[in-house]
Amino acid sequence: MRVLAVDVGGRHVKALVQGESDRRRFRSSPELTPGQMVEGTLALVDGWDFDHVSVGVPAPVVDGRVVREPVNLGPGWQGFDYETAFGRPTKVMNDAAMQALGSYDGGRMLFLGLGTGLGSTMIVDGVIVPMELGHLPFRRATFEEYVGRAARQRLGPKRWRAAALETIQHLSAALLPDYVVLGGGLADELDDLPAGVRVGGNELAFVGGFRLWE
Repeated sequence: MRVLAVDVGGRHVKALVQGESDRRRFRSSPELTPGQMVEGTLALVDGWDFDHVSVGVPAPVVDGRVVREPVNLGPGWQGFDYETAFGRPTKVMNDAAMQALGSYDGGRMLFLGLGTGLGSTMIVDGVIVPMELGHLPFRRATFEEYVGRAARQRLGPKRWRAAALETIQHLSAALLPDYVVLGGGLADELDDLPAGVRVGGNELAFVGGFRLWE
């Protein structure tokens, strides 16, 4: 089995096939539809052989189905037939959950994806629990509105970092994980992390996509 893992983000769509070393990507946009994603991905991976597909989507996914449209992408993700579009057996999961699966080392792990928004997942003794913690109230808005990419531009690096560390503190206190893994494009902007918190490589999203078929 060779799995194609596709990580759909607000800035890029990234893809990697098991056995290959260099990921490929193309630009995403707030107007990106699932059909455009599939078309762009298949063009992107031309020349790679694969027979199964894993897709991480920045939206709630239940039982392999997108149940709400992504906030940062175009329409049509809910109800889209990904398997028919790719022409291969396909599994769909939340993008944060896919990276969390690739980051998991056992026990109770809280994964927080700091990027366009705030992705969140817990894995408890091997059971994946997708969450939408970014939309919970925080300060005068929501967690996502204080730690996403737009928030960093609005607040500046210093105030954004303070909000991100406070977010980690609040969510850890509520969920009591054994450890916290940070992912997403902004994770590397944090240093001097609290004990039990580490940055996981974004390439682990692909590992999660591969693991999904194990």
